[in-house]
Amino acid sequence: MKRILWSAITILLLVSLSACLAPRGDSPEQKRSAIINMHDDTLSRLYQHRPTARDVIDKSAGYAVFSNVNALYLIVGGGGGYGVAVDRSSGHKTYMKMAQIDLGLGLGVQDIRVVFVFHSARAYMDFVNSGWEFGGQADASAKARDKGVAATGEISIDAETTMYTMSEAGLMAKVNLAGTKYWKDDNLNY
Repeated sequence: MKRILWSAITILLLVSLSACLAPRGDSPEQKRSAIINMHDDTLSRLYQHRPTARDVIDKSAGYAVFSNVNALYLIVGGGGGYGVAVDRSSGHKTYMKMAQIDLGLGLGVQDIRVVFVFHSARAYMDFVNSGWEFGGQADASAKARDKGVAATGEISIDAETTMYTMSEAGLMAKVNLAGTKYWKDDNLNY
């Protein structure tokens, strides 16, 4: 019985996430275009909800924008997504992937956008080249299209990095410990 339950949870998790882990498109050019569209839409929404974020990003060394879908079923979950990091001094874009493992209590699927703002070149380069984040969180949101409740949050990760999060859609209630890895997408970078 226990084996069947874990198999069912694993299948639900994989089905929930499979369509959202990669940008749309067949070719690298189409995928890069989809990522840039997500980037533009996310920043537009961020500036609408947090007008001061534009100035923070304009004064930064670099920033990164990610689309992340995660699911949590009982005590295990995970997520994945994609994004782009932008070096403000050169305009160079680094396309990236991300994966997340969740352990904790919760239930649901959530589609979020995350914007990291790096206040120093060192913080930006560390993220692009190493990209680890690890943390615990408590979260509750319910949103479908334009209806529901979802927060736009701003968090200072450290003195050199600020993170903004926005819920896109989904229903999630959780208290968990999450490990997240960000890395360069070798198929999309030149």
